[in-house]
Amino acid sequence: MADVEFSVENHVATVRLNRPQGMNAITGAMDDLLLEAWTTINDDPDIWCAIIAAEGEKAFCIGADVSEGPERKTRMALAGGLTGIGGPMVTLKKPLIAAVQGFCVGGGLELAMCADIIVAADNAQFGLPETRHGIIGECGVVHRAIRQLPHHIALAMILTGERIDAAKAGQYGLVNEVVPLAELSDAAANWAGKINKCAPLANQAAKAAVLGRAGHPLEVALMSRFEEIEQYAESDDVKERDAAGAEGRRPVWTGR
Repeated sequence: MADVEFSVENHVATVRLNRPQGMNAITGAMDDLLLEAWTTINDDPDIWCAIIAAEGEKAFCIGADVSEGPERKTRMALAGGLTGIGGPMVTLKKPLIAAVQGFCVGGGLELAMCADIIVAADNAQFGLPETRHGIIGECGVVHRAIRQLPHHIALAMILTGERIDAAKAGQYGLVNEVVPLAELSDAAANWAGKINKCAPLANQAAKAAVLGRAGHPLEVALMSRFEEIEQYAESDDVKERDAAGAEGRRPVWTGR
């Protein structure tokens, strides 16, 4: 079986890290497969949302497989970071759900923080161990942490290397839901189902607008035009929305 598995069912793509014997640390080969997955998700109109998950109970992902040495580090820097978190995942158009269990640390935490929704098993542990091990470099995870966690919590994690558990992550707003480990897959699928009840192109336009102006003042965001919203206004789904409203029925979305 591949170290990264990819499947699509009911408009939901599932990307699964499948290297539990290595705590799902990401190799260069896995990095390439992940890039292919993000590209397919972006380009396929029949994919409306995606789930990033991992095999095994011990770890979601502990980051890059550092055993690959300096060449791996160079490759990461030139490619925009582990699994494209500096590039392809930033521009992922479709909603992304992370299903996290066990250790979710370093680059693995950044992978999860690229998601729009995070569901955590009750055994999840989130951490930034880099400085504890004397590591710091092109470390995008610290920039994400300070934006997605309360200021002092993020800095405490960065400066001590100590982890927080799933319950704390929920209190701090890092995760959307905490569930028993046995219910993790079902919880992620439930979120995907709720997302896919909405118009997929409307969701994609909303995500583009939100993330495209997240770092701008409100007045700039309010005055912005978004190509995705304009394209959605001309879509078949808008016609279906209007027809369904006139006929008193639920719309049947096509994502086109």
